[in-house]
Amino acid sequence: MKSATTISSPVSVMSDVMTLVKARLSLLVLITTLVGFLLGWRGPLDWGLLLATLTGTALCAGGAAALNQWWERDLDSRMKRTRNRPLPAQRMQPLDALLFGIFFSATGIAILGVFTNMRAAFLAFATIAIYIFVYTPMKRWSSLNTLVGAVPGALPPLIGWVAARGHYDLEGCLLFAVLWFWQMPHFLAIAWMYREDYEQAGCVMITTHDPAGGTTSRQALLYSSCLVMVTLLPAILGFNSPAYFFAALLLGTAFCGFAMHFLLNRDRGSARRLFFSSILYLPLLLGVLLATTR
Repeated sequence: MKSATTISSPVSVMSDVMTLVKARLSLLVLITTLVGFLLGWRGPLDWGLLLATLTGTALCAGGAAALNQWWERDLDSRMKRTRNRPLPAQRMQPLDALLFGIFFSATGIAILGVFTNMRAAFLAFATIAIYIFVYTPMKRWSSLNTLVGAVPGALPPLIGWVAARGHYDLEGCLLFAVLWFWQMPHFLAIAWMYREDYEQAGCVMITTHDPAGGTTSRQALLYSSCLVMVTLLPAILGFNSPAYFFAALLLGTAFCGFAMHFLLNRDRGSARRLFFSSILYLPLLLGVLLATTR
């Protein structure tokens, strides 16, 4: 985990490991998994089961991130925002990252299978498989990769739910739907902000053939609007309270406002505001969902 010419300090090595596992993204995965578990659990909390769920999911998230960077190290070297990652910057050997990713992924799946249930373990396996073997190569040849990439990003809360309940049901699937629709405007904002980077790396994104941003911004607004409707379903179907309905509607309306601003302006600033509003929106929505669940 060092280049041939530079001896890395323990601090820099740890920083590179955090980058390899995409620590901030993995933290979001853990938060959504925790929310799914807490929403699905009934009765006195089983702390051991919760710990196993979060540990297994964290290892899977970190392992998947490492495998993704191992696979895309050549693409990362062509983009400004990723060229300083450990692999393209040659501070870490590709084999180290590959073994790290395999070990973390396999260990995470095993923990979920042994200490929670096989359904949760299968979902974790599916998350990694879709992310690495479908979404990652698909970025080179189809702009539909965003639709596919949103699937593994939406599975963690369902993993938490299934770990707690032991089975799939409509409530758990609604959590999956919320995360899937949330990711679309979030990813579209990123794709617009870094469209030159993606084009230089050879990634085929929706922005590749949308220089004016009309299609990208319209889809961002469309998915944001669909997100609002999906978030209201828990209250409409009786899974949650009227207080949640109005809070979700208020948050969703504000979020759609940022998507509309992006549609009207179609510049980096409006895309950036949509991106940051998505980061603020999700924890607020999940917090309301937890606080108002019957």
